[in-house]
Amino acid sequence: MAKTPSGKNSSGRGQRELRVRVKTAKGRKLSSTLWLERQLNDPYVLRAKKEGYRGRAAFKILELDDKFRFLVPGARVVDLGCAPGGWCQVAVQRVNALGEKSGKKVGTVLGVDLQEVTPITGAEIHQLDFLEDDADEKVKTWLGGKADVVMSDMAAAASGNQQVDHLRIITLCEHAAYFAFDVLEEGGTFVAKVLAGGAEQELLTILKKNFTKVANVKPPASRKDSSEKFVVAQGFRGKRHEGGAEDGEEPAT
Repeated sequence: MAKTPSGKNSSGRGQRELRVRVKTAKGRKLSSTLWLERQLNDPYVLRAKKEGYRGRAAFKILELDDKFRFLVPGARVVDLGCAPGGWCQVAVQRVNALGEKSGKKVGTVLGVDLQEVTPITGAEIHQLDFLEDDADEKVKTWLGGKADVVMSDMAAAASGNQQVDHLRIITLCEHAAYFAFDVLEEGGTFVAKVLAGGAEQELLTILKKNFTKVANVKPPASRKDSSEKFVVAQGFRGKRHEGGAEDGEEPAT
């Protein structure tokens, strides 16, 4: 009998969701087979397809916003490393970038990425390396002012070494934070992915000096076996304050 995405058969009677098993194929590694099987059975992957999001990561920002309420109608949002675009899709809906919510302020969503990204209705997408010297000025020009939210789901290319990968993503997140200091309005919010592993403490120290509230959380959509967490820093103080470094010193690469 046919089954619906909710796990019920077409007659409406509840039925246990059948797990998809993937057979190993010639030339395919076991790790690839296991990854494919996990994807096919991941409820967030299924929801993303059903609801039109470009990836399961969309639910991470949805859950973070449900908790911290930073994507409000009228907000100007910058999404760093926005490919494939799921976070931008969520931001467009929440800040009313399309003006569909009558009587609500209309927001702006700006996505930037090193690679070309398929256009997203309601978002302005630019191919840009946010580490370029004048990237912050370009972003403020495109926005027509400063941002209310800077968010990043970026991750450095995996090396296979957990400690090295941890340091790489923390460094990337630090650079994203310093970029946010340059483009955020006072009172703004910074959201970014990190990997738990110890080195994130210096980042948290810097953020606590620059924001009134800083949370380190793992949303339900983040896989339990992943070390990924997200920092949500709210209430930007409006002036850069260094954490354990001389004023003006950028994080080491």
